This record gives sequence, C-alpha cells and structure tokens, in this order.
Amino acid sequence: MTSFKKHWGLWLAAVLLFVLFFSSSMTYKEQTTVPLLERLLHNEPFKQALSGIHFNYAGEQQSIAEVGYFKFVEFFIRKGAHVSIFFLLGLGLTQGTFMYQKNRWLHWPLMVLSCTGVAAFDEFHQMLTGGRTPLFQDVMLDTAAAAVAVTVTLMWLWLWRQKRH
Repeated sequence: MTSFKKHWGLWLAAVLLFVLFFSSSMTYKEQTTVPLLERLLHNEPFKQALSGIHFNYAGEQQSIAEVGYFKFVEFFIRKGAHVSIFFLLGLGLTQGTFMYQKNRWLHWPLMVLSCTGVAAFDEFHQMLTGGRTPLFQDVMLDTAAAAVAVTVTLMWLWLWRQKRH
C-alpha cells in the first residue's frame, strides 16, 4: 500500500488546516459571498419559504426580515462550511491516526478534543483578523460536526476490522 493511500486522512487533515488558516486570515469583506449570491440568486428563490424561518444565533436574530435575504442565505452557507470542514477534519484525523492508537478507547476523546482545539484556535485567529467575529457557538458547532464524524469513522473502522478478521 502506498504511503499516500495509507495516510490519506492525514493528508486531508493537513489540507483542511491550511484552508482554515487561509480563510481565517481573510476579513469578512474579502470573504463575503453576498455579491455572488446577489448575481446568482437575483430572483430570490424560496424567499417565501425562508421568510418563516427565524432564530437566535450567538445573541443575534437570524431571519430575512432582520438581516435580508442574501445575508440570511450566506449565514447558512458559512455555517454549512463550518460543519463540512470539521466533519472532514474529524474523519481525516480519525482515519489517519487510527492505526497508531494502541488504546482504542482513547481515540474518540482525543480526536474530538483535537478538533475542538483546532476550532478554538480558528476562532482565536479570526479575533486577530479585522472585521471578523470569533464565536464560541461556532466552536461548539465545529465540535459537534467533528464528534459525529469521529463516531461514524470509528464505527466504520471497527466494522471493517471485524470483517477482515
């Protein structure tokens, strides 16, 4: 088995860490997708259905009435990016380090705590970047996504090992 195939999870994690660092270095103005959304979704599709959705996130009301259609859609894209990146980070780290962990019962908490540390550092890095708001709620969202990925990956690896033996 080639080294890349054997360690694809660690390569994935390394790429994701680079993407996180790069994106956290950008100001909101550099990173916003609102102008793109205004061009792509100029007819405001599903506005009627989305207008009924409203909730509080990090002390701020999120709704079309409160922030406008495009910022509301962008909110879901941004939080979806958080979930996606940290799900993949949890998956990559778990797969990449599984063969090296002798105490299997420690693997879950170590991987989840590692991802939580990365999430906290990412939010700290955003605090140092102008025009960005670090949020504890984002760390919790990232941790939840990573915990799901670690759980699913460990279950899959356990089943795979059972099948092989």
